[in-house]
Amino acid sequence: MTVKIHIPTPLQPLTNNQAAVEVQGKTIKEVLLELEHQFPEVRKRLYDDNGNLRRFINIYINEEDIRFLNGPDTEVNDNDEISIIPAIAGGKERFAL
Repeated sequence: MTVKIHIPTPLQPLTNNQAAVEVQGKTIKEVLLELEHQFPEVRKRLYDDNGNLRRFINIYINEEDIRFLNGPDTEVNDNDEISIIPAIAGGKERFAL
């Protein structure tokens, strides 16, 4: 299956500044492995030292969070769109009184 992966801005320097990449795979896991094969530096940004997706990396297939599907084993179909979304954490907001 050929799918499009939307690459977040912070990772685009690792994908030759591409905002989207087309890859092959039958599951999210296979798709991400193919992405890593094409762009090896992406791996350390997506996975921890134990080989698990980092907890602040969210993966969506057609706008649906894979955590609520079958996780990395979620099957993909031709023309599905995968989005890698890094979680955003905020800092302390200051208010003037």
